[in-house]
This record gives sequence, structure tokens and C-alpha cells, in this order.
Amino acid sequence: MEREAQLLCAAGGFGRARRLLAAASWLPCVALGLALSSEPLLTARPAHHCRPDPALLPPSLRALRGPALLRASVPRLGPARAPSPCLLLRYPVPGARPSSAPAPSGTRPCTRGWLYTLPAAGLLRSPVTQQERVLSGSTGGWCSPQWDLVCEDSWKVPLEQMCHFLGWLLGCVLLGTGCDRFGRRGVFVVSLVLATVLGASEALAASFYALLALRFLHGGTLAGAFLALYVARLELCDPPHRLAFSMGAGLFSVVGTLLLPGLAMLVQDWRLLQGLSALVTGLLLLFWGFPALFPESPCWLLATGQEAQASRILWHFAEASGVNPEDSSSEENSLATELAVLSAGSTQPQYHSILGLLHTRATWRNGLILGFSSLVGGGIRASFLRSLVPSEQAFYLPYFVEAGLEATASVLLILTADRCGRRPVLLLGTMVVGLASLLLLAGAQYLPGWTTLFLSVLGLLASQAVSELSVLLAAEVFPTVIRGAGVGLVLGAGFLGRATAPLTDIHGRRGFFLQHVVFTSLAILILLCVLLLPETRGQELPQSLEDADRLQRSPLLLGCPHQDHLPLLLPSHSE
Repeated sequence: MEREAQLLCAAGGFGRARRLLAAASWLPCVALGLALSSEPLLTARPAHHCRPDPALLPPSLRALRGPALLRASVPRLGPARAPSPCLLLRYPVPGARPSSAPAPSGTRPCTRGWLYTLPAAGLLRSPVTQQERVLSGSTGGWCSPQWDLVCEDSWKVPLEQMCHFLGWLLGCVLLGTGCDRFGRRGVFVVSLVLATVLGASEALAASFYALLALRFLHGGTLAGAFLALYVARLELCDPPHRLAFSMGAGLFSVVGTLLLPGLAMLVQDWRLLQGLSALVTGLLLLFWGFPALFPESPCWLLATGQEAQASRILWHFAEASGVNPEDSSSEENSLATELAVLSAGSTQPQYHSILGLLHTRATWRNGLILGFSSLVGGGIRASFLRSLVPSEQAFYLPYFVEAGLEATASVLLILTADRCGRRPVLLLGTMVVGLASLLLLAGAQYLPGWTTLFLSVLGLLASQAVSELSVLLAAEVFPTVIRGAGVGLVLGAGFLGRATAPLTDIHGRRGFFLQHVVFTSLAILILLCVLLLPETRGQELPQSLEDADRLQRSPLLLGCPHQDHLPLLLPSHSE
């Protein structure tokens, strides 16, 4: 770990070259934020009701038009007398008293499709309200196949949402492992190529099930690009700047989230929106596909024994930062000398598997704790959102509130996690999540409206902070040789938590209360486990599994004069 730090310092430290590369890595986050935030927009459900069918009405009512036809065809529900979304009125067959006023005798399912209140989330056409005129091969005329993911087919919407999140989960796990085997840059470029192709294919999807498969695969490739970019950026930064540049990337992702509704209102068609997203991803590939903007991580190259390639990149860093690689001082050798010695001992690359965690004493435990905290932070978010906005058809309020709180969480972490430490802030965030969730779970029906609103916003903010800090802490705890796979598992756990919300929607939210109870219990359990984590503020990134096992914990009260620098468990020693 010391050798890598000395080489990076001799190559100009966190100088101009590395600063520019780290800052440039923020811009792709706008496109990734656009892609990740598209899920609630594409699956927004507008208000709808059955299309009236005059053929089902009595002869005396078939001449009605406009609102009168709607009143005679669709039943009204609730005090607001809103049209029923899934039913038509049923009238008896005309009998022997044709002069009597016709009265409905029951209800029946829709027969001619639905009418929607559009635009929905800025879109006139979305996968939920898909309506296109295509040529029918059987009749030779035009027919209008509609996906109409409402009523009997409404379960397909949460299924698509769940598949997209599971795609991100699979991409985090598989492509995170690829980051440790093929490098951060290789996975990033390949993921962008696949994401561009799959994004364009989504815009051409001919059926719902084709869209389902493409969204699953697209989510996986976006996860690979996000993960490779996150890890490479972190390894570019020195300890004092890791937090600021990581959270800055989160703010740029929020910018993409905020831009998406405006783009939707501009194009008003989900296919055009997906095509535009694929175009933006392709533009990323055009620029960040070159090594000048996205070089391979020298930390990973040094940790895996690829000294020759690492030497070339470090030499470039030194020259771009205005450092002469030939200069040396009385205390230190020149970078050229260090790199020459390094290249002379170059051997075959040595790669490591995530299964190496099984032979560690503390790193596997740290990863498990952070994985569960990420799971809770991602899963309990839906509970706070539903307490904040109970209506299913509300889109803009929860969308912008969640984006705003995500930006607020990033700013708060920038202000506190370096000053107070990662572990105390994660402990405080988990405590707030648990308390807010407990109060909403136990007394929501007894609390005033403003209290429920305050607890929902506070819990949502804390859950965002817990998710972001769990991923950052995982990147600082896992060693370089398996950092991609380790961070992928923790990040994937967060997407697994987010996938549980649409899972309960498939069954009509009947499991929502149980889900809330489970995540609240996990939050309280994680509150105790966070105390076992090491403090990584200001420390160099561990390179090997042995380095990761030597990470020390510090007391929560940083002002305490007697600090315990002993790990809770003894580090493992290779025999």
C-alpha cells in the first residue's frame, strides 16, 4: 500500500492531470442519471376509464355523445364520483316494456380499451398507454394493438420495474467482477457500447415482453458503466478528495434526473425519449472511449502486477501535472528510477476472486454489514415515499422530492463525513432511518399530518445518505484487487432493496405492511452492526486482502485522547 502511494505522489500526486480526469468523470453521470431515472417516467399510470361502447347500450341511449355517453356507460366511484377505471355499466336485454327508462343492472369489463388523461409525466405515448396503428395481415385493414397495462394487465408494470432493477443488480455483480479481471476502462467501454445498442433496441420494441427483456439487459449494462466509472474515479483521488469527488458525481446524476421530465415534455413519445437516451450514451462513448479521458486505473494495474502499463500512465500523469519524471531529491528517487525498478520486476498479472473474502477475518464482515445497510437504504425508501405521497397517480411531487433529497444528502455528506468520519455519520443516518420508520409504522394514524410529512422527508433523506455512504465506505474498505466485485455486491444490494417495492405492487400492495416491518427491523439490527466497521477517513485505499484486514477502527468520539487502534478481530496472515 505504501509503494503505490509513493509512486502516485512522485507522479505529481493529486495534481492537475488527476483532478481534471476526476472532474471529467462527472459528466457521464448526467447521462447515467437520465437512464436510471427513466423507470418511474416510463411506467407512470395516468388516470383512465373504459372507452364507452354504444353497442352495449339500450337502443334509446345509443345516440348519446360526449359526457352524456360517458355517464350512461361508465359507473362512478367514491365521493368524487370519478369514472371507474376498469368497468362498464351492464344493461338488461330489452324486454316487453320498451317504453320504460333503461336502468343498469350491473357492471362488466371494458370491451373497447381505455381512454387516458394525457400527457402522463409529460408523455403522450408511454409503454402503459401504448397505442399504434399497424397493418393487419388477416383483414388487410388497419388495427390498433394496445398494450394498455392497466386493470387486468396492471401487474405487468411492477414486473417491468422489478426486472429493470434486477438487471442493475445482475450487472453490478457480474460486471463488478469483470472490473477486477479486465480492468475498469475495459468494462466501462464495453458497457457503454452495449447500453447504446440496447437503448436503441428499446425504442424499437414491438411487444411488451421484448421491452421487458431489453430493459433487464439495459439495466445491467448501465450498472457496469456506473460501477466502473465510480471505482476508477475513487482510485484517481487522494484521501482528502475522495468524498468530495464521489458526492459531486452524485450531484451530476441528480442533474440528469431533473432534466428528464423536460426532455419528456419536449419529445412526448417514449420511443423518441429512449432513442435520445441511446444517442447521449453513444456520445459518451465517442469522448470517454478514448484513453485520454478515461485511462486505466494505475492503482488496479499496480495491485495486479501490470507494472509496465502502470508506468506509462504514471509517466503521463507526471508530465501532465508539470512534474519532471527525471528530477529527484536527496530523500526520494526520481519517478523514472522508481518506474525502472518497478518494470524490472514485472511479472505475469495476478487476478483475485471475490471468493478470497472467505479467507479474511474482518473484510467479509465489513462487506456483509455494508451490504445490509445498502439493502435497507434502498428498500425502505419506498415506504417513506408512500407515506409522503399516498396517491399512485402522483408523479411530479415524489419524483422531484426524491431528486432534491438525493442532492441534499450528497451535500450533507460532503459537509459531515470528512469532518466527523464515515462511521459516525453512517450510524446517525441508520438511527434516523430506524426511528422515523418505527414512528410511521406504529403511530401514523395517530400523528398529525405535518408530523407524518416531516418524518417521511427526514427518513427519505437519511435513507439516501445511508445508501450513498454505504457504497463509498465499501469502496474504501474493499481492497483494490476485488474492489469492483465488492462494491458491485454492496451497490447491487441497494437495487435488490429497490426491487422489493414493485414486488409488493404485483400483489396489489398486500405485502406493503410486512415489507415495512422487515426493513424497519433490519435498520435497527444494522444500527448495532455499524459499530463494528472501521474508520476509513484520511486513509489510503487498501491494495491487497491483507491490507484490508488491517484497517483499524477509531472511537466514535474523535476528541477522546486515548484512541483504540486495535482491530476487533486479528488480521489473517498468509502462511
